[in-house]
Amino acid sequence: MLDPKSLMKDLESELFNYTTGRFLANNALRLRERRRVFDIPGLFKIITKALPCKTEEIVDFRKLGEGGLNCTFLITLDTGFQLVARIPYPILIPKAYTLASEVATMDFLRFKGLPIPKVYAYSFTSKNEAEAEYILMEYAEGVDLSQIWFDLKEGEVISLMDQLAKVESTMMSMSFPAGGSIYYARDLKELSGNEGIPLEDDSEGIPLDEQIESKSLEKERFCMGPDVSVPLWYGRREQLDVFRGPYEDAKSVLVTGAKKELAYLDQFGSPRAPYQRFRREYYNYEKQPPSDHADNLRRYLCLAPSLVPDDDSLNTFCIRHPDLTDSNIKISIDSSGLQILSVLDWQHAAVLPLFLHAGMPDVIQNEEDEVSRGMTEPKLPDDFDKLPEEEQEWEMELLRRRLVHYHYNLSTAAYNRIHHKGLVYPLNTFRRRIFNHATAVWEGETIKLLYALMDMVFGWASFANDGTPCPVVFTEDEKAAAVQLYEALGNAEMGERMLMDGVGYGEETWVPAAHYEKAKAFGQEMKQMTLKACAEDEETTEETYAVIETNWPLDDMDEEELEEYK
Repeated sequence: MLDPKSLMKDLESELFNYTTGRFLANNALRLRERRRVFDIPGLFKIITKALPCKTEEIVDFRKLGEGGLNCTFLITLDTGFQLVARIPYPILIPKAYTLASEVATMDFLRFKGLPIPKVYAYSFTSKNEAEAEYILMEYAEGVDLSQIWFDLKEGEVISLMDQLAKVESTMMSMSFPAGGSIYYARDLKELSGNEGIPLEDDSEGIPLDEQIESKSLEKERFCMGPDVSVPLWYGRREQLDVFRGPYEDAKSVLVTGAKKELAYLDQFGSPRAPYQRFRREYYNYEKQPPSDHADNLRRYLCLAPSLVPDDDSLNTFCIRHPDLTDSNIKISIDSSGLQILSVLDWQHAAVLPLFLHAGMPDVIQNEEDEVSRGMTEPKLPDDFDKLPEEEQEWEMELLRRRLVHYHYNLSTAAYNRIHHKGLVYPLNTFRRRIFNHATAVWEGETIKLLYALMDMVFGWASFANDGTPCPVVFTEDEKAAAVQLYEALGNAEMGERMLMDGVGYGEETWVPAAHYEKAKAFGQEMKQMTLKACAEDEETTEETYAVIETNWPLDDMDEEELEEYK
């Protein structure tokens, strides 16, 4: 019999610590942010009540995986039945709202017939026997699509893109009375004091057993409440008493993020250097005033109403997966082909106007490629058999990217006309881009928002068909300065991509744990090579050399400085 108390003897075990990866910069801090000690015997008691079962029937408890914001554990009973416990890291924000919303979103979509794991129990506070927030859910059978993603044949790509388009069509066809995020009304009342905007009790198309299950959960009805999108809550923004939904219309969505950021800058704004240290050179390593970004946010608010599409069907509220990647899809592999079994990870899901949801998932889109942009049917080059092996491998990978992009578009056109209409709507990519820049947290720069504002101002005729004059004006000199900085920063992005590819790190300087020591050493070698080149440059002063050394992107940043960006 498994003794849960024995699992608590070593609080430094992998059960409580992040072990999958390391971070080349601020490793100790990043690991601390992902460490979560919880009461395992208490969790076992919760499991026995939720299933129900007896503690002695639990024969195995082990870590299943570590994500960006959560750790998952696999629990096995003596009958062979398995379930998953997911516990968030301290860095999950806004923790209670996000967890409550994710559970309600999963239940709502599951009851609508989508392939979503069943939730057995949850708590959005740590005031429970496990002393941690948690979700107990059905174990999703199958294989992660990520395990075969790079080996898919064209027929498999077509089948999976068809299935995905149908799943998204079901999702995006659901109607909502408002925007925001989904909650159980009882949970939202406990969190905020109100019950949100109720969703209609629409059980059409839901299997009878799931209708009965839904009614037996003894929870309040679903409702729309505050949007749990991260930029609205990040860091000290969570302390702000600002509107975050539910939204009554598209315009409300467009302006809420910018108003939130203005409130943040007013209360917490202070001069700061760009967070991305590769970009600081182009600002002469000087701290940037928050007033510049505040000015651009106010300009955006003047223009935002004109971003609302004239076609009302594009302004209807709908839901979509918040981060659809190959690792969030479980599939079966058998003689009948690949089948989507489950779609996972629904935290931070939001109900937004269709035009803001329309777009290809990052793991699928290949817009940087001319063939994909032109929607030309992909094929291997005619001389493929004569190419060296290394070039053949590259051409095969390029073909795979193009096939996924191409067939996702075709499948969406065939099975999800609602989404396809948003994909092809004029300037819709731009609408999403400027909205995202205006909603994003301020990290010491405003150039992305400024550049998008100038695109809109100088292309105003595309947004104001009635001849209304643009309420924002930029001079040609202002435009020239912005273009110069924007293009110069392209060099910074190129340099950072080269460093990332060379050293082999990802977001937040993450590397696999086994690669850490080698990557750390190589990163420092690259730093010394860079400093040596600077020293040999006659134009480099001692002051410049010192500044470059201090701002090396793979060195630790002072934790007090990091706090400024929250």
